[in-house]
Amino acid sequence: MIFKIFAARELAHLFELLAVNRLVGPVKKGQNAQGKDLYDFETLYHFEDLQLDYDQTMHAAKKYFLPHREETGSFTLQGLEWQKEVDYGGHHPLVLFGLHACDINALNKLDKVLLAEPYPNQFYGAKRAEMFIIGHSCQPTPACFCRSMGTDSVLHGCDLFLTPLGDDYFVEIMSSRAFHILENLNLREPDHEDHKRFQEAGQARQGLFTTEVETSDLSKILDMEFDSPVWSEWGRRCLSCGTCAQVCPTCYCYGVEEVVAMNMARAAKIRQLYSCNLLDFAEVAGGHNFRPKSSTRLKYRYYHKHRGFVEAFEEALCVGCGRCGTNCLADITVPEVIASIRRGEVEDV
Repeated sequence: MIFKIFAARELAHLFELLAVNRLVGPVKKGQNAQGKDLYDFETLYHFEDLQLDYDQTMHAAKKYFLPHREETGSFTLQGLEWQKEVDYGGHHPLVLFGLHACDINALNKLDKVLLAEPYPNQFYGAKRAEMFIIGHSCQPTPACFCRSMGTDSVLHGCDLFLTPLGDDYFVEIMSSRAFHILENLNLREPDHEDHKRFQEAGQARQGLFTTEVETSDLSKILDMEFDSPVWSEWGRRCLSCGTCAQVCPTCYCYGVEEVVAMNMARAAKIRQLYSCNLLDFAEVAGGHNFRPKSSTRLKYRYYHKHRGFVEAFEEALCVGCGRCGTNCLADITVPEVIASIRRGEVEDV
């Protein structure tokens, strides 16, 4: 990894250099009922729209490499001739500007299951290969517990990572592409004072974390508490709406739908992201549902994140961004659920 320093005013120049591609970054979308600013990842057309001081986006950047709905293949029939068409996407480079460490680590986790497995997801891979990612340090919100999950910093998974230091940016260069792009900017080598400011900024940021999750021996505890009555209480509160999966940066469960035109001239296979909390997620042909209770569905979502993925990849699938709890209509949060499993009861709300 190579460290450099450039003046904050150079950021606009970097934006212009990358603007030959499609740029996506955090933009302000409005305010909630309490007057809090709301942000989301959207296509950028002007540098002034880029809001790098955002706290958290409503959705992860997942929709740009794992769309909620996409056509995976189609068939057309003309007379006796038929033709199959498959478009993996990823035709044009995409620049993701300003991702926080937790969202970058979410990509790294998805890479393990969608690219490194024996049957890689070619649709995801095609889009992933055309990405240029610029990370940016964050200011933790009360809902963030990424430090507990070990995802509050990154060593790989992006091309650049930026940390603001007053009128300067401390730049971590993580790819050759980024190195050559930055040759067009006015850079300098960081000196002892720059390193000191960088460390102080990191220490100040660590002090802003207010939410923690105790993860030691968590997979073992989940095994021991599989039949805990705590799950029934959380299931009673859960609305089975699937909002948590829609905003989660690492949920990748999906369903497949086949659509056939009335004249039989065209058919398409549609893949749509789904949620294991939805009532019909485990329903099979014949109408049998393997997980008819909301408590069972909620439990298996936690076991996938904090037990199954740990067994397969030696790390949790959750990155601690807190979006699921922030957006949950029933106010169910990961820290509270895990704490209740450890103590064996759910606190009254």
